[in-house]
Amino acid sequence: MITAPTPANEDDRLSALRQLLILDTPPEERFDRIAAFAADEFDVPIAVVSLVDSDRTWFKSHCGMEACEAPRDISFCGHAILSDEPLIVPDALLDPRFVDNPHVAHEPHVRFYAGACLKLPSGQNVGTLCLFDFKPREMDRVALAILGTLRDLVVEQLLINSAPP
Repeated sequence: MITAPTPANEDDRLSALRQLLILDTPPEERFDRIAAFAADEFDVPIAVVSLVDSDRTWFKSHCGMEACEAPRDISFCGHAILSDEPLIVPDALLDPRFVDNPHVAHEPHVRFYAGACLKLPSGQNVGTLCLFDFKPREMDRVALAILGTLRDLVVEQLLINSAPP
């Protein structure tokens, strides 16, 4: 397993994340609806709105799983926030970053991951809208466009009632 490096702008990124005033808040239907729609649209068992904190990935919404957070050092999302482009992992067993990741090697046996960065207007990538499956798969341009649109909806919701990032 390869742990994601810390972004060069980590302090600014964490500051922008905290200004959203959303970490550790209760579930909200507005995020849950987007995650549920993403799970249905892409026919995946798990869809998550994740926020990457300093040492954990916290899930504002998690459709298809019980966990509310995961350690950042084993999270797929920690890798996804490093780029503005979606991170697509067609088969985690074939990717050296994830092949022996506990979520791949053990329950829930993740094989596919797609994560679209939640980029704030200030330029900070604070989390992802992500999809997980237990079998390998691909995403075409149409699917990536849909994921991007849903990601944009999540960012809009993050910015509602938040402190200016």
